[in-house]
Amino acid sequence: MVTQQDGAPEAGYDPMRQFAELAGDVRDPYPMFAGIRADTPVLHVELGSGPGVRYRHDENSPRISSLFTVTSYELAQQVLTDNARFSSAGYEMTMGQVMGRTILQMDGPEHQRHRALVAKAFRTRVLDQWRDAIIGATVSELIDAFARDGQADLVPQLTFPFPVRVIARILGLPEADWPRFLRLSTQLIAVMRNWEGALAASRELRGYFAEIIADRRRRTRDDLVSQLISAEVDGRRLSDEEIYPFLLLLLPAGAETTYRSSSNLLFGLLSEPDQLEAVRADRSLVPQAIEEALRWEAPLLTVARSATEEVELGGVRIPAGGFVAVSLGAANRDPARFAGPDAFDIFRERAQHLSFGDGAHKCLGMHLARLEMRVLLNAVLDRLPGLRLDPDADDPHIHGLIFRSPPTLPVRFG
Repeated sequence: MVTQQDGAPEAGYDPMRQFAELAGDVRDPYPMFAGIRADTPVLHVELGSGPGVRYRHDENSPRISSLFTVTSYELAQQVLTDNARFSSAGYEMTMGQVMGRTILQMDGPEHQRHRALVAKAFRTRVLDQWRDAIIGATVSELIDAFARDGQADLVPQLTFPFPVRVIARILGLPEADWPRFLRLSTQLIAVMRNWEGALAASRELRGYFAEIIADRRRRTRDDLVSQLISAEVDGRRLSDEEIYPFLLLLLPAGAETTYRSSSNLLFGLLSEPDQLEAVRADRSLVPQAIEEALRWEAPLLTVARSATEEVELGGVRIPAGGFVAVSLGAANRDPARFAGPDAFDIFRERAQHLSFGDGAHKCLGMHLARLEMRVLLNAVLDRLPGLRLDPDADDPHIHGLIFRSPPTLPVRFG
């Protein structure tokens, strides 16, 4: 183990830099998305005359032979809800190679069975148990560290460490191990940038989780690993080989998207002080502020599907096996679905966004993510009076083309 005894970040490792690199350095992709959507809601991306684009950089890597990008809300929703013609199996070629067979790449009855087994661990009663003891306690200890300073950078001091600590506690992992899991989670997510690094992280996490699972089978505890071990549907429980991929997926997926969603929520409200004060005065507005933030800036811009047969979508022929990139960010700003889509407006007429996906693969952790965002926002409003963007800060903004969030969020309060 390479963590320091006090739980501080590992020497030489900068998690904020790693996550910034994953996002991609694009400040505003939405004019590009709007231009594509106005021209064609399904863009056929020409990959040249060769055999396609590699997923990873070695001789045995799978290739994309035909790529299509979907930018309209209507067609994005159609792809996401049509599991018969648009499969998630393509994730086997990327995340599946480092995480094993997760529910990301499963379709049909197999997906339904595994999702039902795992969903037992995310039922309302369990989330209620986590709300104060884990989620509330975590955000409180983070705010305690800077509440008297009158200023802070809310990304590295609050939103970034918050979900990692929550997930580690939900899994029942020792505090001394948290920096190690932050590092390994980042390496897993960076599979497209560093294939060998992701494989190494997968092996290390798998070995660690083997010890955790064995311990919980001997002595059940009140944590998520124990719940996964005991979860049962139609008399069937998860094997170790089925638990490993879920645990490998949970930590990076939950940490990455929730940290970015919470950061985007705070940035949106801080950028619109009247809306921030409205939410502070009337906490019944918190849920709609959360949904607007998710719509306005999806933490993950694109999800992937592959055509199981030749299909026509938006007047474009997609061949069997064609790779379909569904742009959640573009769909969430489709003016045919949302009026004035580029504005952050918590008072807009409610319409369902696609930030959690749709259909059978709709995000399993969406209720946990919403709960974390709600607890965090209420705590910030309760404990940081007069919260505002630091007027001396150097141009805070959201950026990214794969993942999106503000790299920094300097504020003053009190």
